[in-house]
Amino acid sequence: MQELDPAVLAKANQWLQGNYDADVKAQIQKLLDDKAYADLTDSFYRDLEFGTGGLRGLMGPGSNRVNKYTIGAATQGLANYLNKTYPGEKIKVAIAHDSRNNSDLLAGITADVFSANGIHVYFFSALRPTPELSFAIRHLGCKSGVMLTASHNPKEYNGYKAYGEDGGQFVSPADKAVLSEVAAITSIDDVKFTRVDENVELIGEEIDQLYLDKITELSVSPDAIKRQKDLKIVYSPIHGTGITLVPKALKQFGFENVILVDEQTTPDGNFPTVVYPNPEEKEALTLALKKAQEVDADLVLATDPDADRVGIAVKNDSGEFVLLNGNQTGSLLINYLLTAWQEKGKLTGNEYIVKTIVTSYLIDAIAEKKGVKCYNTLTGFKYIGELMTKFEGKQTFIGGGEESYGYLIGELVRDKDAVVSAAFISEMTAFYKDKGSSLFEALADTYLEYGFYKERLISITKKGKSGAEEIVAMIEKFRTNPPATLAGSKVTVFKDYEKRTETDLVNNTTKPIELPKSDVLQFITEDGSILSARPSGTEPKIKFYCSVNTKLESKEAYHTTEQQLDAKIDTIIKDLGV
Repeated sequence: MQELDPAVLAKANQWLQGNYDADVKAQIQKLLDDKAYADLTDSFYRDLEFGTGGLRGLMGPGSNRVNKYTIGAATQGLANYLNKTYPGEKIKVAIAHDSRNNSDLLAGITADVFSANGIHVYFFSALRPTPELSFAIRHLGCKSGVMLTASHNPKEYNGYKAYGEDGGQFVSPADKAVLSEVAAITSIDDVKFTRVDENVELIGEEIDQLYLDKITELSVSPDAIKRQKDLKIVYSPIHGTGITLVPKALKQFGFENVILVDEQTTPDGNFPTVVYPNPEEKEALTLALKKAQEVDADLVLATDPDADRVGIAVKNDSGEFVLLNGNQTGSLLINYLLTAWQEKGKLTGNEYIVKTIVTSYLIDAIAEKKGVKCYNTLTGFKYIGELMTKFEGKQTFIGGGEESYGYLIGELVRDKDAVVSAAFISEMTAFYKDKGSSLFEALADTYLEYGFYKERLISITKKGKSGAEEIVAMIEKFRTNPPATLAGSKVTVFKDYEKRTETDLVNNTTKPIELPKSDVLQFITEDGSILSARPSGTEPKIKFYCSVNTKLESKEAYHTTEQQLDAKIDTIIKDLGV
């Protein structure tokens, strides 16, 4: 039987003897009585930390779980940070939550703690999408904001995304400063849980309409929408917050034939019709695809629980619905935006787009040909937001995104936005249909012009303390013993973002990487294949991103070329031995 680490036992006893609710103590005591040491260890072996997506974890008792106390401590630490950073100012924050179980309860506790610390809270009266919170922070002049969500994680999870005054998630050094303040909360007695009612102000529909009006102003092809207003769009919010704004956004853009997946429109934290509420998973779109076939739709859209990610399906050249991956959708969006801007004479040479280092380099190729600067950031949309804030008023941000189904058009928010993305994906579909083309044909045309890029993500789950240790060991193994070849092509460049070094393995030269430290490794081969490896910042996973490319000779060669690239990725994965 597994032995219980004395440090874990000490922390569990601290909760048993502390000022915690009786039911929480009973759950901890039961774990001790049942000698469920693995569960107890995972609950207490560490404190939840801010990652690329803030706090996120399983719900339950313990310092490594999401509960009223870890959320309360995080909020107290954030409140202390704000009061120290803006002394003497009237500090305002905004709070929203998604449809997950306990999200409304945890949002209320977050409001309680902020208000008890003399901070004015704008509290969304009901569930709302994450991007609307980012918009509200900026519009209302807040110094911070919090979204209670675990994004697309399974139903057992919840989380806490913390934002700065620019509407983006905290980045260094602010994130470290907040974490330091949270770590200084050594007793639950340090947390002020008693709400001050006059410091809490309800907000809702007035922000909705302002946000919708602003994103509608971003439309690039309103005439195409007018001509294609009957475009058949099937939409599913997968039991999440997207139902509050996505249909309204599509209607305001001018689309009159939006068909909802009725079984998935009711917000429900148990996500009863899916295994995972993740639009990256084909299973989550089963009902949407069925509806699309019934109505012969032009486009399928599905958003995750907090409506910051969107997945799409389109008809291929055989009339079958196929899911596009995040790289394909992102590449299509950027190509559409730059083409539409170019057609309207809006490109002045001062525009830019942003993507992450693990997102398709097809986007870089498109931007280069269009004469638009493309910046690459670390994984995590907060880095895209950070760059946007840095360039605000100096350069014009057109759009950007990351391979994990998160995109942003325009400068209204500082996080990925499935509401504006759903509207623009629909607009893009109308734009190409107006030209006698489909999204699938537009993708094939893009590959013909720039090369056929194929990407695949391999995620390996390693749960608990032992899993975290395994992930560290796997990354270290690849760092100290990088592969010499991948799919028969020599590895010529090795990038270590933790050490911030790029090594040319042919000339044996090294140069610095001008990005913050991050535990990411990247291997680039002689034939242009790219393999990236990183631990997830929000889930117990290690992720491998494979990207290969080749010339597409003709549209007729699409499927055979795709098969060749898929086979090449299979070989790379086999070479990795994971």
